[in-house]
Amino acid sequence: MSPVLPRSKSPSDPIAALLSAHGLRRTSASHRVLGWLLAHPDTSYTHAQLQAALAGEGDAAGGAVLDRVTLYRLIDRLTQVGLLLCRVDASRVRRYQAMPPGVHAMPHFECQSCHRDSPLENALQASAGDLDRAAQSALEALKALGYQGMSLDFAVRGVCADCATAARTQGAPA
Repeated sequence: MSPVLPRSKSPSDPIAALLSAHGLRRTSASHRVLGWLLAHPDTSYTHAQLQAALAGEGDAAGGAVLDRVTLYRLIDRLTQVGLLLCRVDASRVRRYQAMPPGVHAMPHFECQSCHRDSPLENALQASAGDLDRAAQSALEALKALGYQGMSLDFAVRGVCADCATAARTQGAPA
């Protein structure tokens, strides 16, 4: 089990404040996981990718490596309280990403060829307000029906420009 971070260590620590505000223990493991995902907001990670990234960071910083089960439990808790977004891609692989406060929909593109997951916030900037209003409306309608703990996943699936270009140069259809 991870040690609980001392309360007086860093009162202005935004990660510790987020954990406390969401009713979570401020352990060094939860701090590392949430901190990593917040530091990489435009990337979604599978469990294995996150474990590898944290292991590399732990080795470099002299920290302990998180075991698979502890990481699963932390990801689950962070997702339940709305700090992480969990997406299931077309191959049924779960991907996790930090959920910015006040965001109701996180659009992304999943390439069916290379399986890269790319955020679309910048590409859809002009219609971001419309997308957020539609997401908020859908969530409010579901909440009125009694649904709870919801987030909205806006996924576009297809072939990315890189894979389409590679397929054209090789003469294969995209």
